[in-house]
Amino acid sequence: MSELNAMILDRIRDIPDYPKPGVMFKDITPLLADPVAMAAVVEELAGLGQVDKIVGIEARGFILAAPVAYRAGAGFVPVRKKGKLPAATLEESYDLEYGSATIEVHRDAFAPGDRVLIVDDVLATGGTAKAAVELVKRAGGEVVGIAVLMELGFLKGREQLQGVELHSLVIV
Repeated sequence: MSELNAMILDRIRDIPDYPKPGVMFKDITPLLADPVAMAAVVEELAGLGQVDKIVGIEARGFILAAPVAYRAGAGFVPVRKKGKLPAATLEESYDLEYGSATIEVHRDAFAPGDRVLIVDDVLATGGTAKAAVELVKRAGGEVVGIAVLMELGFLKGREQLQGVELHSLVIV
């Protein structure tokens, strides 16, 4: 196990039965509160390649994607829950491990051919990430990869993302 992996895993706590009974929530707030660990995560994610835009998926994805975009010298694009963006949007619905949802992106978020890295905190079933990939493509961007802090391997979300390069800092 690398030093970064150990640092991340030591700063993630399990919260049982949140947000619903039977779900084991992975709380990243201890990691976010540690400036050394947070900086290491941002550096790792920002170094994944040359991109024009970093997409952050609401809500915890924003926390990681914005500093990654800054560090990478790229623009930040929020992908939000339906009804939260003010201008014309594209939308995509998906299933997740404890329900379903719809996400949106502004129609004009990307210039044609923009190289885009999608960043989120957790890859679970893969539904949110797959929906974000579809939104970026429909809006004119080129998805060069997805980067997540943590992949919940037992949920097999990776299988939803065939053909997309996936970078998981830790797999649990």
